[in-house]
Amino acid sequence: MELLNGKETSLKIQEDLKSQVEKIKAEGKRAPHLAAVLVGDDGASKTYVGAKVKACARIGYDSTEVILPGDTSQDDLLNKIDELNKNENIDGFIVQLPLPSHINVEAITSAIDPSKDVDGFHLINVGKLLKGRPTFVAATPLGIMELLKHYNIETEGKHCVIVGRSDIVGTPLSVLMSRKTNPGNSTVTLCHTRTKNLKEMTLQADILVGAVGSANYISGDMVKDGAVVIDVGITRVPDETKKSGFRLVGDIEFEGASKKASYITPVPGGVGPMTIAALLLNTMHAYNKVFYP
Repeated sequence: MELLNGKETSLKIQEDLKSQVEKIKAEGKRAPHLAAVLVGDDGASKTYVGAKVKACARIGYDSTEVILPGDTSQDDLLNKIDELNKNENIDGFIVQLPLPSHINVEAITSAIDPSKDVDGFHLINVGKLLKGRPTFVAATPLGIMELLKHYNIETEGKHCVIVGRSDIVGTPLSVLMSRKTNPGNSTVTLCHTRTKNLKEMTLQADILVGAVGSANYISGDMVKDGAVVIDVGITRVPDETKKSGFRLVGDIEFEGASKKASYITPVPGGVGPMTIAALLLNTMHAYNKVFYP
């Protein structure tokens, strides 16, 4: 069993991007610029945005944080998005989710200029993905593809079973894995929490992806011998042995799965860091006006 180290892979991608930024600046051009909008004081969102800002500084990107109070109206947020859309010095931006309950998420993601939508959530970019056109790909699926590429995981002709059908992870990943690309060319089965005989499905998986958002939802006995295991989930569970009082676990029970898997992502340190790397890649794509794939 070999760990798919997302932290190391992410740092390698960031080093490659840093070299590109140094070349850009040496030519007298401005650096790529990523902005992040945060509404409210959600702790996890603050941590994630902070990590993005630090990554930008590490590789030489310009970055802007827009912090708005939790009671910001939808109209005021839309006005801020309009400002960012019109700012020619900002190549891409994200509106960090989740948003307060009084704000319509679809209205916000639809208001972002598709050419600056580095989260890949806009309907136009989702449609381009489905049609196989160059576009922005949501950061987590893109990060998974980059991780598979980095480790030279063979995907052609393999059976990829994805558990979780969200429109930001499971569904776009199913499209990417089925494409005539490398990684790709897999036969894909998309499962979810209403799938009957889930164990029967997962035991067929050469590549198993857990993206349902529930701690240890897939047990070790549901993993095929030699499978490549990608765990997207990250959940806090109580643990009195930890100073924090909790530990982080994924959707796939690591101890049991790791005894069967040929490759497996750790939690944390697997898919999470790759999501940030993918966002930085998307920002470079926006800067160069050259999109995935």
